[in-house]
Amino acid sequence: MEKLLSVQGLETEFRSREGVVHAVNGVSLNLDQGETLGIVGESGSGKSVTVMSMLRLIPTPPGKIAAGSACFQGKDLLKMSDEEIRQVRGTHINMVFQDPMTSLNPVLTIGRQVTEPLEKIGVGQREAQEQAVKMLEMVGISNARDHLNSYPHQFSGGMRQRVMIAMALITSPKILVADEPTTALDVTIQAQIIELVRQLRDELGMAMIWITHDLGIIAELADRVAVMYGGLIVEEAAVEELFANPRHPYTIGLLGSLPRLDSAGNRRLTAIDGLPPVLLQKPQACPFAPRCTYVQERCFKENPLLAEVKAGHRTACWVNPLPGKDVL
Repeated sequence: MEKLLSVQGLETEFRSREGVVHAVNGVSLNLDQGETLGIVGESGSGKSVTVMSMLRLIPTPPGKIAAGSACFQGKDLLKMSDEEIRQVRGTHINMVFQDPMTSLNPVLTIGRQVTEPLEKIGVGQREAQEQAVKMLEMVGISNARDHLNSYPHQFSGGMRQRVMIAMALITSPKILVADEPTTALDVTIQAQIIELVRQLRDELGMAMIWITHDLGIIAELADRVAVMYGGLIVEEAAVEELFANPRHPYTIGLLGSLPRLDSAGNRRLTAIDGLPPVLLQKPQACPFAPRCTYVQERCFKENPLLAEVKAGHRTACWVNPLPGKDVL
């Protein structure tokens, strides 16, 4: 069965004064209809660049997609013309960015910005306004019709993020990409947005990619998780399997730093020593080796490929099974 989205061998690089930064180094991932994929990792791990490369949102120059493919419903997004990819981005794959204040146009009304995607696909202005009112109400904005002539600065942070979600969903996309959309919000609003997205996902039957560094959010939302480090996916599994049986040292470190209600006694949170790699060269060895508790000589010489350790569970590590992985 053909995947809704299939990314294979994606590589993205950026030219800088220091040299070429290899931000994404051969990422492959799949997404099925109605599935939610969580992509997690530290800042700089390549999460956002992977998705923005797939959608051709990388500024060129200095960015460059050096290799790979990203097939949506069998068609490679990376080989489409500019007009074709714009049609896909505005209609079938939509994105919610991290900071709504910098994503919304401050000089255009909320109504104008929400209706614009519909008008671009030929929907009349009056019908587009009616659909905008319904969508704004669906995302929890009361008296939506009265807010059509409001401007972004007149809304709170939580309301602006709801507007961004309304804009992303107004064309009933097949895939919603959410790039850390709750990071700038307080925890109460964050919980409301997460619950809202979950409800809309179920109602509309869309697939979703949720990018975050917060494993707690992934536990609530995702069906499957891809853990990224150094521009690579180092572990991928169903969310329950990943939390119950992490196999990569980096995943273990991330989970070890997360408070858990189901842990017995007083468990001390752990930290991952060291810093993420500077990617001025493609990783020829395991990029996590300098920070790894279980490192072996081979880890500094060869970069392990993702290999299946259990049905549906893949990891890129030379040391499996890991000794003492019950640190959780």
